[in-house]
Amino acid sequence: MVRPAFAGSFYMSESFDLIVIGAGPGGYVCAIRAAQLGMKVACVEKRATLGGTCLNVGCIPSKALLHSSEHFEETKHKLADHGVIVEGVKIDLARMQARKGEVVSANVKGVEFLFKKNKVTWLKGEASIPAPGQVKVGETTYAAKNIVIATGSESMPLAGVEVDEKQIVTSTGALELEKVPGHLVVIGGGVIGLELGSVWRRLGAEVTVVEFLDRLVPTMDAELGKQFERVLAKQGIKFKLKSKVTAAQKGKDGVTLTIEPAAGGAAETVKADVVLLAIGRRAYTAGLGLAEIGVATDARGRVVTDAHFATNVPGIYAIGDAIAGAMLAHKAEEEGVAAAEILAGQHGHVNYNAIPGVVYTWPEVASIGETEEQLKARGAAYSVGKFPFTANGRARAMGDVDGFVKILADKTTDRILGAHILGADAGTLIAEIAVAMEFGASAEDVARTSHAHPSLNEAVKEAALAVGGRALHI
Repeated sequence: MVRPAFAGSFYMSESFDLIVIGAGPGGYVCAIRAAQLGMKVACVEKRATLGGTCLNVGCIPSKALLHSSEHFEETKHKLADHGVIVEGVKIDLARMQARKGEVVSANVKGVEFLFKKNKVTWLKGEASIPAPGQVKVGETTYAAKNIVIATGSESMPLAGVEVDEKQIVTSTGALELEKVPGHLVVIGGGVIGLELGSVWRRLGAEVTVVEFLDRLVPTMDAELGKQFERVLAKQGIKFKLKSKVTAAQKGKDGVTLTIEPAAGGAAETVKADVVLLAIGRRAYTAGLGLAEIGVATDARGRVVTDAHFATNVPGIYAIGDAIAGAMLAHKAEEEGVAAAEILAGQHGHVNYNAIPGVVYTWPEVASIGETEEQLKARGAAYSVGKFPFTANGRARAMGDVDGFVKILADKTTDRILGAHILGADAGTLIAEIAVAMEFGASAEDVARTSHAHPSLNEAVKEAALAVGGRALHI
């Protein structure tokens, strides 16, 4: 049925309570939650499949390759320690890439199923917002009581480094390499560069990471970052810290990079077969027409919102990578749920201090809450509890003893302020601290909770005990 959008105006193709623009983790979760709350919902996606960057060319395919490469690394270098002798180990990269594709396909089809189950309409195409209350997809304009922008982010460019997704690649191209490069140079020592650098290092590439700052994963705890660097160096990854790439010249036999000290000085050239540009991501809002309708953006191109995800234009909201904050899929999901609940008249809320961040190398790195540097900067009085995996029985049995658990707690109240883990399954272990922080728990609360033995989780308990100076197994 054709329905009028506004009295006295032209007719719309169809009207919705909510149209979400973008079907990444933030967008599709927002659409599903809104539908659960009784709204008539549509979600616009220009890709041929749902799931956004994360499911198609980001989180999911990278984890598939990380897991496959970990199996190869373990079979070739670690199983002999367990008395398992495997000879003639080799890589079938084509099969590895095919499996990655199968994993992606299963995930994106799963989202499509969820849309059908929850009666979310998928509007296929590229969206623009010609006016408040309107979303145009292709040649069709739809009416919407509310619009949520969930368009995500794109890889950050670097002057002098021209991406072709063959020789100079972003994360997208790095996931599709048809052969293992002899030398992979990664520009950027953040999460994406280190994860994908780890994949290709395990599969046989020489890997060099060039980072402008003086340490890796600079948003994480400094002690954690330093130990992480030592672990990766032990795995064979080389680092050029406090360095910047100023030019990249492509040739038939590879790429020649010009690298200079970040503080200035003599330049050097480095040859690479493939260069991965991974200096970060930026909000993607191209083509929406935000400036034309007066939606405010900040100096970094992110949509400006209030504490309820509302923009300065009534009826238009934004979440995820398109707004300020950590560019994490699960952060976007939480915002999507909160935004949908707010639109339904509920009290949606996101506790940004209890959102974990994980680097899925091996060992993994996980962090939540404040770092020591942040606590010192605000003059907080805090206690530190640390426990190494070398003293954890399960880690020893596994042969994965690198790393430690570090818990930071308020010196007066003992409330947990942050936690930082380097070690096997750190991304899973951090969840215990996330729950603890969400409920305002103290380090003693965690310390007095029974943890199964033998388990890696006992290292979390021991770190919590160490906050009070009473660790038992060290």
